Amino acid sequence: MSKVDILFLNNKAMEELGCGDMAAVMHDVERAYTLVEQGDVITPGKLPMRWGKTAEDENVYGRINAMPGYIGGEYNMAGIKWIGSGPMNYKKGLPRASVTVILNDPDTKLPVCVADGTEVSAKRTGASGGVAMKLLSKESSSVLAICGAGAQGRTQLEAAMMVRPGIKKVYVYDIRPESSARFVEESKAKYPDVEFIAAATPKEAVCESDIIVCVTLANEPFIEADWLKKGALVMNMADFEVTYDCVKKASKIVVDNWETIKHRMISTVALMWKDGIIKDEDIHAQLGQILIGEKKGRENDDEIIYFNRLTEENFTHIARIMLGELRDSLADKGFTFSWDESLEAYLVKKSYSATYGARNLRRTIQKELEDVMAAQIIDSYEHPVTQIHASMEDGKLVVRSL
Repeated sequence: MSKVDILFLNNKAMEELGCGDMAAVMHDVERAYTLVEQGDVITPGKLPMRWGKTAEDENVYGRINAMPGYIGGEYNMAGIKWIGSGPMNYKKGLPRASVTVILNDPDTKLPVCVADGTEVSAKRTGASGGVAMKLLSKESSSVLAICGAGAQGRTQLEAAMMVRPGIKKVYVYDIRPESSARFVEESKAKYPDVEFIAAATPKEAVCESDIIVCVTLANEPFIEADWLKKGALVMNMADFEVTYDCVKKASKIVVDNWETIKHRMISTVALMWKDGIIKDEDIHAQLGQILIGEKKGRENDDEIIYFNRLTEENFTHIARIMLGELRDSLADKGFTFSWDESLEAYLVKKSYSATYGARNLRRTIQKELEDVMAAQIIDSYEHPVTQIHASMEDGKLVVRSL
C-alpha cells in the first residue's frame, strides 16, 4: 500500500502561514461567494451535537458542530470544520470557541491536512462584512459606526480599515457602556491615527457615519431612517436592528442569500417581506451576483444602500420556525404536533444549500413530514389521530401518530 502523508498544523503554524491576514481571507471569501453563484460548491449542511435538552441548556453546556463542504475553482478541496462552543470555558481560563479543520483530497477522498481553524473562522466572519463594504460603501468613506462592541465588532472594524483606509473616525455603541469603552481603548492602540468615540446613543454613532455596522443581539430596531445621511451603507448583520423606514429609504437592497433570509424571518427586510411591504423583485442583488458582474454594486455617492447577511449558521433556527408553522397549522385542524431537537439537526443536514437557501428545507419538510403525516391521518380513519410526534431513531426519521 502506498504511503499517504498528512500535514498537521497547530495555531502557531497557522499564524506563520498567514491565517490572520485579513486581505487574504477577504480574497477567499469573495471567491467563495462567486463559486456559490456559479454552482461550484457542495454544502451538505451543519450537524450540531448539543448537550442538554433546551436552548437554555445549550447556553450552559454548549455544543459541537460538524460542518462539511467542498469548494471547486482554484481550491478544489473538500473538508470539514469541527467547531466546539463551551459557554462556561471562561471559568477555566479557556476560550469559548475552538475549531479544528480536516481537509480531504476530493479525488481520493483521503485526508491531507489536520489544522487549527480558530483564527481563520473568526477572520472569515469579519471578511464577509468587508466584502460588502468593498462593493457597497463609498470609496471616500471616512466615518464608521460599530453598533455592538463584541468579537464580531472587532473583526468588522479590521475589515473596514482594510477596504476603506480613509476612515478617520469610528463611533462605537453598545448597550453596555463599559464594553464600548473597552473597545475604544483597545482600538486606539491598534489604530493610533484614527479617532475612536464611545457613543452614548445609537443616534450619536449613526448620524455622521458613512458605514453603519450592526452586530448586536437586538430584537427591536434601534436605528432610525432620519439618522441616515446621503451615501450611507447600512449593514444589518444580525436580527431586527433597523426600522422599516431605513430599508424604505435605501436606493438598493443587497443580501447574501435572499431565500434563506426570508425563511429565517428575523431581520428587518425579512419581516417587511412577510408583511407584504417588500417583494422579491425589490431585492437588487446578492453579493455573488455583484462579484460575477451580473448586477451593479454602488453606482454613485448619494445612494443609500441596505445590506443584510445570513449564512448557514442560522439554518437550524429556520428549521425550528418552519416546524413551528407546521405545528400551528396542525393545531388549527385539531392535531397536536411535537418533535425532538434531533429532527432539526436532520433537516439542516438534509436540506442546507448555500446556493438555494431554505427552499430545499421547505421541500424536505413537505416530502418527509407533511406527506407522511397526511397518509397516516387518512389511514387511521377508524381510530382518529390526535397526536403526532417526529424524531430520529437509529439515524432514520420516524413519525408516530397516536
